[in-house]
Amino acid sequence: MGRYLIEPFDHSDRYATERYQGAAGRNWWTCDPTLRLLMRRHLGEGFAWAEPHLDRLGALMGGLVAECAEETDRNPPRLEKYDKWGRDVSQVVMPPSFQTARRALMEDNFTSPSFAEEARAHGANPAALAAAWTYLLDQADIGMGCALGTGGDMVVSLAEKYAPEDVRERVREIFANGFYSGEAAQMFTERTGGSDLAALEATAVPAGDAWLLTGFKWFASNANGSAFVVLARRPDGSVSPFLVLWERRDGTRNGVRIRRLKDKLGTRSVASAEVEFTDAEAFPLSGEGSGSGLGTMMKLTNASRLGVAMMGAGVARRSLVESICYARAREAFGRPLIDQPLMRRKLGELIVEVEAAQALVFDGHVGPRLRIAPALIKLRAARLGVTAASDAIEVHGGNGYIEQWPVARLLRDAQVNPIWEGGDNILCLDVRRAMVKEQAHLPLLDRLRDLATSDLVHARIDDLAKAVSAWAALEPSVAEARLYPLAQFMADVYAAALLENQATWGLDDGRKALVARLYAETHLADHGPLRGIDRAAESLDRFDDLLVGALSL
Repeated sequence: MGRYLIEPFDHSDRYATERYQGAAGRNWWTCDPTLRLLMRRHLGEGFAWAEPHLDRLGALMGGLVAECAEETDRNPPRLEKYDKWGRDVSQVVMPPSFQTARRALMEDNFTSPSFAEEARAHGANPAALAAAWTYLLDQADIGMGCALGTGGDMVVSLAEKYAPEDVRERVREIFANGFYSGEAAQMFTERTGGSDLAALEATAVPAGDAWLLTGFKWFASNANGSAFVVLARRPDGSVSPFLVLWERRDGTRNGVRIRRLKDKLGTRSVASAEVEFTDAEAFPLSGEGSGSGLGTMMKLTNASRLGVAMMGAGVARRSLVESICYARAREAFGRPLIDQPLMRRKLGELIVEVEAAQALVFDGHVGPRLRIAPALIKLRAARLGVTAASDAIEVHGGNGYIEQWPVARLLRDAQVNPIWEGGDNILCLDVRRAMVKEQAHLPLLDRLRDLATSDLVHARIDDLAKAVSAWAALEPSVAEARLYPLAQFMADVYAAALLENQATWGLDDGRKALVARLYAETHLADHGPLRGIDRAAESLDRFDDLLVGALSL
């Protein structure tokens, strides 16, 4: 029995609240057949070695990390601005729940160099395991995912290439536990915005083999990190990334001040702040004569976009699990919600959409590197995180709107994903840049043709090629306005082709073929004048097959 008093009107098991177990407390590896399918495929012979690690990780994420995420959301980081002598220390104090979760994650860090080396020795793909680690973490707390992963690869890669040797050594020490160690922050956004570099006001001037950087960054996440990538303008007017550490080379405090922490809608477990730089010692992350260095940084930003897309997929998966669990337990009109046709329709559609987003994000992490893919994947997965969380609240009814239930936080957290690393419009502009400057749509089309198996998807690939050609002939302002439907078309066909390819793996008794067919029919088929009302709904007829392959309880 639960730890509650029995009230006089509790005359039905409808009031037995222990029946309403959601995702928390479950093992998120063992209850996720779709993730197990992906890992069997991508790990091959290394799967047997990796499975105990994944089982342990699933219990950790669904247990301690999920529990700590709720506590951190209620008791977020705080700023100690001054010490007892009134001196500026700008210390971000993280709550005990955050520290507990972080320690546990670092002890079981699939992204660390040592774990990657061990995985390779056993024939397992480290990139696939790292993707699984972040996917499970993002179901618990995308704020923690941001805190651990923001820009670490960018700091290490650019520092190794451009920083002085003593600074490189310091960076190696900071990131000894790998990129996902919570030590990095990206500081791009100013009060004028984050995407318009022409409006950037922060400046940097040379001072020996270092530079002095001055400026004010308006939205800097993971402000408690140790190494920052900061965009600033050089004396010649060009914009470059710079490395700023909390301490100067001589060990003294650098010119970095935190003005205040942001009071955010969600992702409260990552400390976001307004940060001021005053003659801060900085090191350019671009070489002499190499231009601004923004090209290299943008390549790394694409990796960050895939990270945010994974957050969207993680939230969507958690929303799906919470919805299924609640619909199983909740009764209305004399039977469980999950037995009612409209609820089965909603859950069936959500299962298909979540698996499509999962296919996209894992392809981005472990598939071929396609220039155009990160923007398309983030465009789809980040938005799905919001809509799936909203659906989960609807499934929960009034309970979903209450902060004591987990889905309210999911929606608050998910809303940042379409913003981080570029909103929908910025992503569409990047799609245009990739097509116009690099013809990046051509490798994508070739890959889609290799992946697809059905006549419908192959026909839509041909239609997509025609759509790109027609778009390229448009007047520039009209072409820009029509980028969004073109990018959505690309994402639809991309996901459909990936799902069809998964159906050829032969790892799930044909269920993935059902998912692929339902996705293609929803997004790519012509539904006729009656919008499909005159046709049988296979998602309802085969709902039990969809459900058993989505969640094992």
